[in-house]
Amino acid sequence: MPAALRKSLLVLILGCFAGAALADAPCAPRKLGFDQPGWAHRPLSKTKRDTKYSVADDGGTKVLHADADGSASYFVNAFARPVAAPPVLRWRWQTDAAVPGADNRDKKKEDAPLRVIVAFDGDVSTLPEEEQKRFKRAKTLLGKSVPYAVLMYTWSDKIANDTVVPSAHSSQVKMIAIAPGTLGQWQTLSRDVAADYHRAWGSEPGPVLGVAVMSDTDNTGAKAAGDYADLAFECGR
Repeated sequence: MPAALRKSLLVLILGCFAGAALADAPCAPRKLGFDQPGWAHRPLSKTKRDTKYSVADDGGTKVLHADADGSASYFVNAFARPVAAPPVLRWRWQTDAAVPGADNRDKKKEDAPLRVIVAFDGDVSTLPEEEQKRFKRAKTLLGKSVPYAVLMYTWSDKIANDTVVPSAHSSQVKMIAIAPGTLGQWQTLSRDVAADYHRAWGSEPGPVLGVAVMSDTDNTGAKAAGDYADLAFECGR
């Protein structure tokens, strides 16, 4: 992938969330169910097909279903006001198959049936000069500040569980590999967001700007389906 295109993809990844303009609120327990306000579909690029997202009821729980077919786009909840990073992020997800040929260590094969994404605020002036230039270009292109860091919890059958995987797009985008559970069955996950952030960047996280999910197969051209449910922040330890 040409460098110019990789940089434009960075803008698209970060552009799903606006940088903070308000002081962050203290952490408070928050259900992020798909029946809650604030969720919206966001295309990744005009040149890419959109993943199809739909919400359905499953025994009283709203489930987000994703169908990817050589496609990539987000389902995003950008917070009106940033919040302090929660000690715990919980969710459930399931898929019935891996993406054939996908490997998130290889930028040409960077696809996944399931991703949960957290965007953070921070001080861009502390970054290396080249990274600061990328952020300035992104702000110029989008007309708004973009998140300081993006952490992607990524379903992977190729990478060891809990491995931190750097993105080819930016040092401020990191993936954490999540080993699959039983295919076709719900997998319940609980992550210490601050600990994961510290492992990825070696520092404490800034306020959370929002969360998103993404099922993508644009690099491999394959098909994939996945379900998401019961996203929530928990603030007590």
